[in-house]
Amino acid sequence: MKILVTGGAGFIGSHVVDQYIAEGHQVVVVDNLSTGRVENLNKGAKFYQVDIRSQEIRVILERERPEVINHHAAQISVPDSVRDPIHDADVNIKGLLNLIECSKGYLKKFIFISSGGAIYGDAEEYPTTEAYQPKPMSPYAITKLCSEYYLNYYKHQFGLNFTVLRYSNIYGPRQIPHGEAGVVAIFMENILQNRPSTIYHFPGEEDGMVRDYCFVKDVAKANLLALQRGDGEILNIGTGRGTRTRELYDMIIEAYESLTGKAALELKNTFRGPAREGDIPKSCLVVRKAEEALEWRPETQLLEGLKKTWEWRLGTESPKNDYEIATM
Repeated sequence: MKILVTGGAGFIGSHVVDQYIAEGHQVVVVDNLSTGRVENLNKGAKFYQVDIRSQEIRVILERERPEVINHHAAQISVPDSVRDPIHDADVNIKGLLNLIECSKGYLKKFIFISSGGAIYGDAEEYPTTEAYQPKPMSPYAITKLCSEYYLNYYKHQFGLNFTVLRYSNIYGPRQIPHGEAGVVAIFMENILQNRPSTIYHFPGEEDGMVRDYCFVKDVAKANLLALQRGDGEILNIGTGRGTRTRELYDMIIEAYESLTGKAALELKNTFRGPAREGDIPKSCLVVRKAEEALEWRPETQLLEGLKKTWEWRLGTESPKNDYEIATM
């Protein structure tokens, strides 16, 4: 099967590309490298350095004619979306529409990456199922919900098949310290630089906010299964377990100490900061629907995943790919 992955040089998208290629699929990557990295690229993929909003997308899609588009490219930062909602909408909505309009008529399926962390807002149902009515509280979350509505429109009007994957907070190798979505990477970078971290929190909850942290390679497996399953479905992808920021930080320290044998006592003290615009107190996803529709479940425990991430960050991970740029 030929699959076009947008954002395929990014943190999560590159793992999805690896999974697809390992299963024998033909993969084309589109990434403008604004946050993606050349070293993340799988040499088995054909790579175009192009913005998803550009007119070049039509030329690429007409040339490649993929059966599936897996759409990971996005403006992903909640705080950045608050600071510049016009840019956020331009990338996340215009980019989506450009991809669909340029492939309309022959595309068999569109796998869209949405947000299970932000889209539900300050949900009264906790943990949260897909049946809960979204209450987006940031421009980023609004664009994700709007994109889901567009997919429903294209399915109804043109018969475009889709699967929406609403991600929890994803972490793992190749993550960069960028925004709240990269909190694990931010904490690890601070530890390596021997500087304390800040835990953002709401009043009365000094140990931080609650998030559902899911390991990236488990997420890549969900994207593989979505090629053949989950048609027309909106599915939460997470672990169903909430973790406070302070607990996460302590586990990152524990994983670091166990792998390096170095004590990090001076870094166990942290700063505290007020919640930022767009933050929500807690988010945790019920993933029963994904278990049924995709036959998928998370397999990696948080401490295990943090150790695997540290192995990559410290350069001790065994190489699994020989990365190089693959161009036309």
